[in-house]
Amino acid sequence: MKQALFIVGARGAGKTTIGKLLAETLSYKFIDTDESIQATSKMTIADLVEQHGWEYFRTLESQMLKMASQDGHVVSTGGGMVLSAKNRDYMRQNGIVIYLQAPADILINRLSLTPENSQRPSLTGKSILEEIEDILIEREPLYCECANFIVDASLVTEDIVDTIKSYILDQKNKII
Repeated sequence: MKQALFIVGARGAGKTTIGKLLAETLSYKFIDTDESIQATSKMTIADLVEQHGWEYFRTLESQMLKMASQDGHVVSTGGGMVLSAKNRDYMRQNGIVIYLQAPADILINRLSLTPENSQRPSLTGKSILEEIEDILIEREPLYCECANFIVDASLVTEDIVDTIKSYILDQKNKII
């Protein structure tokens, strides 16, 4: 059985990049909750938040999580998906949660290389450095709480995918 795989982590950790490669490697389908929300609403996340607020967006995010989570799917979640205890519990009960863990300096470097401000609105109005550091302080315990497996997201992409694949295959062998 191909359990759903949920990828969590801060923005810039590589959830979408890793998720797509992992899905391809494991012959799973790939879903990015942020991309799906934007496609469904026909709005950027920044526009959704500006027009309706963060609470509205977080509600959509939780709904999308449930719609996306099916066996045989790799689900790349938005960085704030873990803020809801219900979402953390849901992911743990309905699949395997993989946390792409990266230090603030790596995240900041990646975000500055590919800024997507229209997709990634500031959460605090602070500089990217302050914001990322604050977010990691707040969310690190939540990512760790729901993760079945934690991967160093500063590794080379292929190594991250191979590490996760080995973990998934090992879990399947334990079930048999």
